[in-house]
Amino acid sequence: MSRIEWTEQTWNPVTGCIKISPGCKHCYAETMANRLQAMGAPGYENGFGLSILPERLTQPLNRRKPTVYFVNSMSDLFQDGVPYSFIDQVMEVISQTPWHTYQILTKRSQHMREYFSNRSVPNNAWLGVSVEDKKYGKPRIKDLQAIKAKTRFLSVEPLLEDIGRVSLSKIHWVIVGGESGFGARPMKEEWVSSLRDQCKEAQVDFFFKQWGAWGADGKKRSKKENGRKLQGRTWDMMPALAM
Repeated sequence: MSRIEWTEQTWNPVTGCIKISPGCKHCYAETMANRLQAMGAPGYENGFGLSILPERLTQPLNRRKPTVYFVNSMSDLFQDGVPYSFIDQVMEVISQTPWHTYQILTKRSQHMREYFSNRSVPNNAWLGVSVEDKKYGKPRIKDLQAIKAKTRFLSVEPLLEDIGRVSLSKIHWVIVGGESGFGARPMKEEWVSSLRDQCKEAQVDFFFKQWGAWGADGKKRSKKENGRKLQGRTWDMMPALAM
């Protein structure tokens, strides 16, 4: 099981990445990849350098229990260096396993839009973009909206500033979360509640993942102590699964 609140399992046919925006500054995957490299774990011989791992492609095929997979939690499927021919193989596995649901999240929204410009999105693949701020994050939303997919989502994590009004047309799910770990940057309650209210207005499912290292009161403490409640309640809404 995954420790990520909004998924069940992770599937990493690609590992490693390159930082491209402020949301990448304290990347949890980089820290974890370096730790796994030190432990001698397969697939992390390059640390956080890009590794394409075709031997992992069959993993979902061998699991008969319907599962929600976060694809490439340790990478970005649409980064430079991952050939479209390999992404084709990933999509073929997704198409062959309609009993699973796959959540694909990227910061390379233009690459994802280009890839799907002449390809169909499997119905059991949810496509998402990271939206950490106004300058880098919000422009990705237009690319996502331009892709014909059954389910589209925004991962607004780590939320680094008030991003104002967000276009939620054709968006089905919004995840919001603060940053955790060393050097975490604070998130303010009004930023989160604004997004929650916009989702309610647009009838979009809203999921509040965590406060992270900084609580709603602006005090720094452990992620566990700060918890996941927003104004006294837990927000765990998500779209219906493909099955």
